[in-house]
Amino acid sequence: MIPLLLMLQAVPPACPRPPELAPAAATRRCEGLAAAREGRWASAAAAFEAGAKAAGPTGEAGLWAQAGNAWLAAGDPARAAPALDAALAHAETLGAFERGELLLDRARAHVGAGDLAAARDRLDQALVAVPEDPLAWLLSATLARRAGELPRARKDIAEAVRRAPDDASVRLEAGNIAALAHDEAGARAAWAEAVRIAPDSPAGRSAAAALRQFDGAGTP
Repeated sequence: MIPLLLMLQAVPPACPRPPELAPAAATRRCEGLAAAREGRWASAAAAFEAGAKAAGPTGEAGLWAQAGNAWLAAGDPARAAPALDAALAHAETLGAFERGELLLDRARAHVGAGDLAAARDRLDQALVAVPEDPLAWLLSATLARRAGELPRARKDIAEAVRRAPDDASVRLEAGNIAALAHDEAGARAAWAEAVRIAPDSPAGRSAAAALRQFDGAGTP
């Protein structure tokens, strides 16, 4: 999600045409960005896919990646998967950061399909490509927790916290992992920090709910 959100912030309403895109592809890209700004993710994905099909070889990967990203935002990992695979097939035209984020999105699509082994493979590739991205470490830690791999989860969430100490989602997951390890003090501290950082965010609200589980009970 992050690359598309950054692009939405960076592109003005006039939506100038990138020089590497054919006019038809650029038009579809602008339609996709407009739809994404309005939260119409399925429409955005369809526009990006149409743009990718009309793009030349230097612009195709980016538009397929945006299509896959938008399908994930729409909650449809099954439709995200082929778009992301198409982007990966032309990933040599992308920069290192874009390739890394593409691998993260592909891992998210694998998780959505219930294929945790394939998700782990993509996440490990992403950690090599973008080792300074806290999202990569957060997703890796979450996947390890879901797979019952507690040592890996603890190691990776520590890396995420080191890189993004003020991210409520990171603190929420740190609490989840501490709770799994029966570390009540660590879970309480991490969840309380998530609430402090962003009390009204989804992560902050989830952390507050998790803290309430301690009221009159033991570790959840």
